[in-house]
Amino acid sequence: MMVSGECSEGVQLEELLKGVAFLALAGNPPAGEMIGMVTCDSREVLPCSLFVAIKGYCDDGSRFINSAIKRGAAAVICEEFPPDIVSSCCYIKVSDARKALAEAARIFYGKASDRLLIIGVTGTNGKTTTARLITAMLNACGISAGYIGTHLCRIGDVDIALERTTPEAHGLHALFSKMVHAGCRAVVMEVSSHALVLQRVFGLRFHAALFTNLTPEHLDFHHSMQEYASAKLQLFDQLSPEGFAVFNSDDSYASQMAGRVAQDKIYCCSLQKGAQPLFPCGLRFEAEILESTLASSSVVLHFPDAQLTMQVGLPGRFNVMNVLEAAAIGTGMGLAPEEICRSLSEVLTVEGRMERVGESHEGWCAFVDYAHTPDALFKALEALSVLKPDGSRLVVVFGCGGNRDRTKRPEMGRIASEMADEVIITSDNPRNEEPEWILDEIERGITGDHYMRISDRAEAIRRAVQILKKGDVLLVAGKGHEKYQEIAGEKHFFSDQDLIKKYMQENVSGYPEKESVCK
Repeated sequence: MMVSGECSEGVQLEELLKGVAFLALAGNPPAGEMIGMVTCDSREVLPCSLFVAIKGYCDDGSRFINSAIKRGAAAVICEEFPPDIVSSCCYIKVSDARKALAEAARIFYGKASDRLLIIGVTGTNGKTTTARLITAMLNACGISAGYIGTHLCRIGDVDIALERTTPEAHGLHALFSKMVHAGCRAVVMEVSSHALVLQRVFGLRFHAALFTNLTPEHLDFHHSMQEYASAKLQLFDQLSPEGFAVFNSDDSYASQMAGRVAQDKIYCCSLQKGAQPLFPCGLRFEAEILESTLASSSVVLHFPDAQLTMQVGLPGRFNVMNVLEAAAIGTGMGLAPEEICRSLSEVLTVEGRMERVGESHEGWCAFVDYAHTPDALFKALEALSVLKPDGSRLVVVFGCGGNRDRTKRPEMGRIASEMADEVIITSDNPRNEEPEWILDEIERGITGDHYMRISDRAEAIRRAVQILKKGDVLLVAGKGHEKYQEIAGEKHFFSDQDLIKKYMQENVSGYPEKESVCK
């Protein structure tokens, strides 16, 4: 129990400093000082805290050093000593505060990360679905695994909400500690390009690293595709000596990623039967699609030494690749092909990822998907256009997020108008932008006149449900799993799924039941 000026629990500062590459010390010497918290947010500081002053893109943590000390910080990590040294505090000068945060957090949380088999999943699209598939497979096959990803950490039956796909280093190591105490042997985590550049995973050794694909995204942050690719490359530099890497070899960036890994550690995944990868690899995995519907696909998975037929319970060709990549991870983890296929076939939905919503009595289908990039929207629409009944229409509702890469807006408008029969453009998370301005930019890429613009997202979904007829397929894209809409800096509860179900129910009143096409 911590009280002002005292700390009876935690880790000795001297012990933390053994794991931190520091340049110099100032102020109070660390002898005997106990640290009860590690944080980079001065608002979280409690007595006996270690405050790490990191330089962000909006603010500089060094501005809050004195505030942290007033709240009770016993030590401060910084890249430059402040001019006014407080004698009661220990100042630790480092060359990179972000790396130091990761180093200190690892020690503070008992090196929990060293006791977990860490599986990192990176790429533009498919990270969440593939990571969830891997987590489900491992747990079903007796390898207790936690999950860290888009807005969620899952440890057993406990869900913890997250602000970021990959938390800051101190938050990440805190989750590793919880997983170890819960009996986890492994953790499957989505590793964002931001997390790699900003050193949130610095010092981690990955038992397995998986690359899904790379398409334009976050170019407001990375500025170019090569810079974006270089960020992803860092994951494969952190592969442990006994680890392995899985690549979607159908993606043009895979060879660049694989260049960081020894050949015998490379597992290649392809949906192109017999196609030779453009780079040498140790093991090859292929999937052959026998039959696909709006509900599932029947596939043959070709393992290095076996081939098995299984049902993929998630629609679309890209989900077959997600399953294939998960199967390759399972092989590297020592699982047998039979148990891999059995466990993966049991996954029938991933929230917000081509998620079938409700049961239409009017004979049409609705899907919610997180697709918020041009490539993701293209693949979602492509999958549904191929699988929908002949003569039916594909209707899409989507928007683009505010304060994010604006270059993708007209491109997504073009893709939607070329691939869907009816298009409704609407708000996503406008954040601090004017919604109508975002729609203007989307509209510039639209061809034809088969579209509507309705900035109110709820009204856009209601209108889409109203125009559906028997056999039609609706895709509501962009927000997926999110249960909020961010407008002018405030988050308001919002669920695409709930609204579809609500308007679906209103739309069926008084109509006879019709056969659903979601089969």
